[in-house]
Amino acid sequence: MENTMSSDTALSRDEFNEEIIDLRGMWQTVYRRKWSIISLSFIIVLLTTLVVFSLTPIYKATATLLIEPEETQVLSIEQMYGVSGGSEYLLTQFELLKSRALAEKIVTELDLVHHPLFDPEQQPEPFIDKKALLLSVAEYLPVTMPEDITNSSEATESEIFDSVVREFMEVITVSPVRKTQLVKVSVTLADATLARIAANAIVNGYISSQLDARVTMTLSATTWMNERIVELKSKLKESELILQQYREQENLLDVEGVTSVSASELTLSNDLLATASKERSGAESEYRQVQSMKEAGWRSQTSVPAVVTNSLVQEFKATEAKARSKVEELSRRYGEKHPKMKAARSDLETATASLKQQVLVIVSGIEKKYQLARSAEQSLKRKVSTSKGTIQNIKRKEFKLSELQREVDTNRALYDTFLTRLKETSATTDIDSANARVVDKAVQPNKPIKPKKSLIIALSGVLSLMLGIMLAFLLESLHNTFKSVEDVEKHLGLAVLGILPLVKGKERKTVSHLVLNDSNKAFSESTRSIRTSIVLSSLKSLHKVILVTSSTPGEGKSAVSSNLALSLGQMEKVLLIDADMRRPTVGKNYDVPVGSVGLANLIANTATFEECLHHIDGIDVISAGIVPPNPLELLSSKRFTKIIDKLVTVYDRIVIDSPPIQAVSDALILATQARAIIYVVKSDKTSIPMVKKGVGQLLQNNAAVTGVVLNQVDIKKSQKYGSSYEGYYDYYGYHKAK
Repeated sequence: MENTMSSDTALSRDEFNEEIIDLRGMWQTVYRRKWSIISLSFIIVLLTTLVVFSLTPIYKATATLLIEPEETQVLSIEQMYGVSGGSEYLLTQFELLKSRALAEKIVTELDLVHHPLFDPEQQPEPFIDKKALLLSVAEYLPVTMPEDITNSSEATESEIFDSVVREFMEVITVSPVRKTQLVKVSVTLADATLARIAANAIVNGYISSQLDARVTMTLSATTWMNERIVELKSKLKESELILQQYREQENLLDVEGVTSVSASELTLSNDLLATASKERSGAESEYRQVQSMKEAGWRSQTSVPAVVTNSLVQEFKATEAKARSKVEELSRRYGEKHPKMKAARSDLETATASLKQQVLVIVSGIEKKYQLARSAEQSLKRKVSTSKGTIQNIKRKEFKLSELQREVDTNRALYDTFLTRLKETSATTDIDSANARVVDKAVQPNKPIKPKKSLIIALSGVLSLMLGIMLAFLLESLHNTFKSVEDVEKHLGLAVLGILPLVKGKERKTVSHLVLNDSNKAFSESTRSIRTSIVLSSLKSLHKVILVTSSTPGEGKSAVSSNLALSLGQMEKVLLIDADMRRPTVGKNYDVPVGSVGLANLIANTATFEECLHHIDGIDVISAGIVPPNPLELLSSKRFTKIIDKLVTVYDRIVIDSPPIQAVSDALILATQARAIIYVVKSDKTSIPMVKKGVGQLLQNNAAVTGVVLNQVDIKKSQKYGSSYEGYYDYYGYHKAK
């Protein structure tokens, strides 16, 4: 349970440490490799300096050009040239400055084909002859033959000229000045004089080409307009002739006057038609009334308003009324045959006949009035319809006439416009002006623009230092080993029982007994410190059985176990057991005769304890004995457990030299018998993942891992990793011991 908790604590500590950037560790990494970083930086800077000073200096000559988007001309003929003041126009001019046509003109003018900068034959021989290299390689190529390369290398004059033009175009730079109409034309070449001449030639050639283009455009426009104006003149005459013929055909002298008269007549006819329609409507109303009462007799027609309002009818009605009144009066007095009665009835009949006659006359007049009103209305309608037709016919003729007139006007305007433009163009053919002018001519540069030697060297120094530091961190990350006590505590979370300094020039046997003769004060004191740590860690529960193991062979665990046993033997009764039956070393270190019985014989019960025991240098030693074919089975047997239990009662401490844990699994079996386990790690050699794996296997089997011994520590080298052991070992005469 305790081991599990310690493992969890170690893991949480590792996670916490990974989240924090160890600036001190990073500085130590850089500091201990400072001379390597400085050397690398010095070499790179030196090589950069040699390369930079061997580069050909490049000069840059710049001419300033003013491009005016709109021409300041006396006559406005922008339509002829398509001049526009927008950004598209300026961008077009920039491309013209970089055009191939202009570059070809300058190459021809300056004869750059035969200039040393562009003529390969006049240039110095290269360090590596590419042609010879290709010829030598072509023999081994299955497709390309040497004669093919030879023929392809012989370029024609046009190909050479094309190559020079393309190369010259690459050195031209056009840079507009922001918010101005100024343009800087630059040429970068290795020859300062040629750069100046080329820059001035480009701007002058551009202006010259613009003038040539204007003259060419003017001549082309004049020729085209001369041809066009003849067509327009002929078309104008034709349209005028058609217009005159139409007027004569339709007798159109004053269309506007005829149209106005017809409109007046139509207006008057409409007014008369409205009056006639009103009269016809009134007459028709009276006529309908009379016709509706015709069957009822003439007497019923007397109630018609037109009849009633007639004065004669009213007078005849009064006469009839008097005659009727008189007849009625005489009828009461006389008989029917009385002369007065006959005279009165005769008067009544006469009055009635007169009234009837007058009514019939009025009714006949109403009928005639209606007929006349209707006839007049029909006549006016016909007249209005005729007037409308006349006006529509006149309008059609007027529209046709207007169409022909517009055709004539259009042709005349177009003819006049072209005639004016032709005169303007002819007048400007001799104007020698361009839309650009040179503001500043290019002057010969006195300093190269590249290479910037000081800047390149400074950058190479900075970048080389950064590269060296990166390589230092890379090597540090690849060299993933334990270099100090802090590394052990950081990655394993275990206590460091002590460190053992590196002993050089000593045999293994001598190193195994180094703590006895005390010739190396530092090593002896380190061993005693480990002994003290073990004794203090066992105050509560005595660690009688101590197992010493490591990850891989060669880490010095046998030397650690031997010196630890000798150191403990100075105070207690100690037994040293060599449990590494596969590669035993304890017997060799203590001069035990070859073939002597040992632990294997004791477990196998082929020898007694006394026969296996050797008393050497104040301690008891049991060697591995005869190497058995099955060491793991012997160590896993119950007899071995009983032997350890019996030995615990006899000795104060039992130190067991175990095989490496990563090589075989013997150490895991031996760990079950131990009360304390010392894990030996070789400084700056054993990888951290391997040690983590070995310790993890022990902890998973609930082994009591007491701590770690960092072995073979190079004190001087450890100082580079931030460990300050030298003062401590100086006190014990470490340097004198060396």
